[in-house]
Amino acid sequence: MRLIKIICIFIAYSLFYSCAGKKYIKEIPYKYSLSEYIKDKGRKKKSLDSVYSTIDDNSEGLSDEVLKIKEKYSIILGVMPKEIKDYKLYSYIDEWLGTPYKKQMLEKNVGVDGSYFVQALYSDVFDKTLSKTPDGIFRSKEIQLFTGRAFLQEGDILFFRYDKTHPISDVGIYLRNDRIVACTSKGLNIYNFNDEYFQLRYIAAGRLK
Repeated sequence: MRLIKIICIFIAYSLFYSCAGKKYIKEIPYKYSLSEYIKDKGRKKKSLDSVYSTIDDNSEGLSDEVLKIKEKYSIILGVMPKEIKDYKLYSYIDEWLGTPYKKQMLEKNVGVDGSYFVQALYSDVFDKTLSKTPDGIFRSKEIQLFTGRAFLQEGDILFFRYDKTHPISDVGIYLRNDRIVACTSKGLNIYNFNDEYFQLRYIAAGRLK
């Protein structure tokens, strides 16, 4: 009787592990051949590719030098790189940054006057001839004047007044995101237009007609 009981228990265990083994095999992830696995992965990749597109960061085919300018000024101005499009403007400005202020001078790394710089920039970048004096630029027939800061755009000329004897004392260039390029006692550089120094002296802005 005891022998029969042992035999029954052995048969029951054998049946249980046989079924469990078949179930385990069915759940093994690599239950098919290598070629089937590769095909399956290929299908999944195509499915993902249809959802996510590849981004070309240099669709314009820009040179390394221009890409550096694009990245540098997007950081300085606090904007997205795609917003930096006037590469000629920023490349020109980049060559002059840090030049000390010297009245009526225009020589890189030696000395520069704000109005001389604006005159040269407009000539080389925008192919427009302006006066070398702040007042002369202000009175130019090429320039449309306005006062509203909300209308400022990249490349607009800013006019400043420093003393009573010179109503239009200096000029600067508006860039983006309230950043301007101007010449102060610290030299030619990019400054925050919201600084009190500029806000107390701002008179108007001008744009090419």
